[in-house]
Order: sequence, then C-alpha cells, then structure tokens
Amino acid sequence: MLQIDMTARVRKTVGKGAARTMRRAGNTPAVIYGPQGAPLSLECNTKDLTLGLLSIHRKNAFINLEIDEDGKKTLRHVITREIQTDPVQDNVLHADFYEVSLDKPMEFKVPLKYIGKAKGVDLGGDMTIARNKITVSGKLLDIPDVIEVDVAPLDRGVALTCKEITLSAGVTLVTDPNAVCVSISGVAE
Repeated sequence: MLQIDMTARVRKTVGKGAARTMRRAGNTPAVIYGPQGAPLSLECNTKDLTLGLLSIHRKNAFINLEIDEDGKKTLRHVITREIQTDPVQDNVLHADFYEVSLDKPMEFKVPLKYIGKAKGVDLGGDMTIARNKITVSGKLLDIPDVIEVDVAPLDRGVALTCKEITLSAGVTLVTDPNAVCVSISGVAE
C-alpha cells in the first residue's frame, strides 16, 4: 500500500474565526480521530497538505502523520476520511484523518488491472469487464495498490470469477467469490 509522510501541529484555537485566520496565514484546519484516542484538532501547511493529498488521490494509501505538540513530536498512521474543498476556488478548507492500526486487518477496495490479450478475443470473442475493483481484507501494509489479472489464457465462453484471482499472502477476499470479474463472449470450439 502506498504511504506518504506529512506533518501537522496541534492547534490551540477552534471556531470559525480562528479557522479563517489560520487559512489566511497559509494553514488548513484538520482533525484526527479514531479508536486509539480522543479527537485532536490540528493545523497543516496548506501547500504541503494539497500536494500530499493530490499524490494519493483515488489510491489506497495511508499517511505517516508527524504531529508537533509544543516541541514533542509523535507519529500516527492515518487515512483520509473527508476532505472539504471550496467549490469555487477548489482550495482545501478542512481535512478529516482517521487513525488506523498497522496490526489490525481492515477492508479496502483494490482496483483490478487486466493485462494481456485474451485468447478468446483473438478468436473473435468480445471481452466484457464486469468489475474494476474488489474488496479485500488484510493488514494495512499487506494490501496491494493494484491487483494484476492475466486474461491471456481466457478462451471464448469463459468467465473469470473473483475466487480465481491470486491474492498476496495475508490478504483475503471479501467480495462474493462467485462474482464475475471478466468474461469472454462467444462459444468455445
């Protein structure tokens, strides 16, 4: 799974006026919450936050968030829950981070990447992709960024189901195992 490093500071002030002042100074308000402890109000550098969020946009990723609290630095592992943006200027207004554990399994949707050209397509069949993502469960560091599926051996009239996809060690399938991922139309000879 993709991971990036970011920094944040604990903020002392809360409220609408304090948030506006913070944004004018080039910072963005944020909050971190989760089962590990009470919610914590943060402020992040807007430019660094935006660049970090753009680098993981639409990807399974987690953030190693270094939090500075009066000179004492702590490291927390978080995923983004919600990013609020200005609808006109497209600026980041607020970020919600959810603290996760590296040792407990979680569920993620992982994209499927179909590689190769199916044998059935060469023989005149059509390939129909039914799923672009599947849901898997595992520890954060075991979850892949993408799962590659080789469709080269598929003949006409054959369908590949989720249970036939090879998963890495420590990762289990959550999606219905009999769900079709890709199929080749036509009658096999």
